[in-house]
Formats: sequence, structure tokens, C-alpha cells
Amino acid sequence: MESPVIQLLVLAGIAVFLILRLKSVLGTREGFEKPPLPQSEARGRRPDLEVIEGGPDRDITDYVAEGSQQAQALAAMKRAEPSFQVQEFVQGARGAYEMILMGFEHGNLDDIQPFLAEDVFDSFVDAVAQREDKGYKIEADFIGVRETTLQDAQFDPQTGRAEITMRFVGEMTSVVRDRGGDIVEGDPKAIKRQKDTWVFARNMGSDDPNWQLVATDA
Repeated sequence: MESPVIQLLVLAGIAVFLILRLKSVLGTREGFEKPPLPQSEARGRRPDLEVIEGGPDRDITDYVAEGSQQAQALAAMKRAEPSFQVQEFVQGARGAYEMILMGFEHGNLDDIQPFLAEDVFDSFVDAVAQREDKGYKIEADFIGVRETTLQDAQFDPQTGRAEITMRFVGEMTSVVRDRGGDIVEGDPKAIKRQKDTWVFARNMGSDDPNWQLVATDA
């Protein structure tokens, strides 16, 4: 009789031990669940990568000084037309410089008229006409743009008109020949450096995406 009683007592003891052990395990926060941080420590920790809002716009400060009048004007253009990017404008102006310059040199003004303000186009027409009256013909080859600088930017919030002044330094070969084919000016083998300061303008937010050349100052 004693043996079954002893066995029952042993089993009861084991059961109590297991219950207490299980309770102690479930009552703790172990395993994959991390304990919560104290509030002071939680506030002090930050993620390794944090987005800083309100920092400088690199699309602007890559071209003009931060906080300058030019930077403020470019920022106002972006607010008026959120899709506007300075980098894209500078790249487009660089391409327009070659297209307009060579259109003028070769006398192909119809191709570049949409990109010229009316008074600029008229001045180009007069210059080409004077050239033709003298029997002169220009032979020019564009080598490339050596420098491109955004010099100035202005924006009128009342009218939405934006003006950006670009400074270009291009390289090209150019000669002027008379009716007989003799060279009047230039050297076909010499690369000359062409320096121009051009002003482009556009009404921000308009349906027409094209900027126009409104002033030249070589």
C-alpha cells in the first residue's frame, strides 16, 4: 500500500513543480520579444537613417549660392511650377545654345524661330541679311560647350515670368568667305572660343514648355 501512495506523492510534486515552472516562464518577456525601453532612453535613440526636411535643395545649390537672390528666385519658380528642375533647364539651355548659335551661323533662322523672342529673331534676320548683301557666307563647325554657368535668375510672382541668365563658353571653327570663295575672316583649322551671355524667359505654369531667348550680350 505504501508504494502507490509514495508514487502519487511523487507525481503530485512533479506536477506542482511543472506548473510553477511554466508560470514563471510565461510571466517573463523573453525569446524574440524585446522588453520596452524606458521613455527617456526611447526618446534618446534615433534610427540610423533619418530624412532631414527643410535642408538645402541641391538642385538649386549646385548652380547658385544657398540663400542668394538667385536661389530664392529659382525656389519661387519651383513653387509656381513644381515640375521645374534647374538641372533639366541647364541641360536644355546647353543644347539650345548650340542649336541657336549654329542656326544663326548657317542662316537657318526658320528652324530656331520658335525659341527666339520676336525682337531677337528680328535682329538675327537683319544680321543675316547684311551678310548676304555683302556676299558673305559663313562656314562653321561646332566643337562643343566648354563652360556653362547660371549667372542670374529673376522671378515675378505677379506675372509668373521667369528669366534665367546663362553664360556659355563654346568652341567652334568658323570662316567667312566672299562670293569668290576667298576667306575674308577666320581660319578653318583654328578652334576659336565663343563667349556668350544669354537670357532665357518663360511664364511658369504655362502650357508652352519652351523657354525663349530674349536677350543676348556676347
